[in-house]
Amino acid sequence: MTTPPVTLIVVDDDPEIRELLADYLSRHGYRALTAEDAQALGELLVEETPDLLVVDLMLPGDDGFTICRDLRRKSDVPIIMLTASADETDRILGLELGADDYLGKPFNPRELLARIKAVLRRTRPGQVSLDPAEARLVAFGDWRLDRLTRALIDSAGEQIPLSGADFQLLQVFLARPEQVLSRDDLYVLTRGRPSPPLDRSIDVHVCRLRQRLGEDAQHSQLIRTVRGAGYVLTARVEVLS
Repeated sequence: MTTPPVTLIVVDDDPEIRELLADYLSRHGYRALTAEDAQALGELLVEETPDLLVVDLMLPGDDGFTICRDLRRKSDVPIIMLTASADETDRILGLELGADDYLGKPFNPRELLARIKAVLRRTRPGQVSLDPAEARLVAFGDWRLDRLTRALIDSAGEQIPLSGADFQLLQVFLARPEQVLSRDDLYVLTRGRPSPPLDRSIDVHVCRLRQRLGEDAQHSQLIRTVRGAGYVLTARVEVLS
């Protein structure tokens, strides 16, 4: 049975910010919906049951405080509030009204993503693994790996199925990011036994995996060759779900 993606709703009256965040969060495995104000959010909530809301404080009509207060009367959906105000009173009031976290503008989308993950871990215990080796969905570079379907997912959402050997090799790299692994290490970790003398099959498998990632040996940025030592996955690995 396929696990449905986590649904987020971004509420902001700035269309550029809405679309930027929706695109960024979608590329990291979330189902991201948007609303421009409280009325649009209310209409969306008739059809949707989100896992988390990202709500701007300063909205036309009902502001973020009002949205938070009204939602808390009937729902415990997690809420992260955004604001351009430096007034600590706003932050305290938002938390007192039931917001789960608070982030000042301007902010780096990566920080918002980290806050979302942290809130979901607190509010949905047991549903998001902190261990990259156990998580279903992980991100690295511009790619995601779905371990359930054994598919690579690019930044456009296109899925590329992996063979058993490619999947196993990628699993080894993802479990040891930024760590140089020799050919012998990779052979043992993927096959469970030492490599035969002069065996070069790992080189073939690395080459094929690079092709799946749209790279080649001369210009590979994700899986680099360390002369005389082996290979290294250069990207950080992030747990998505």
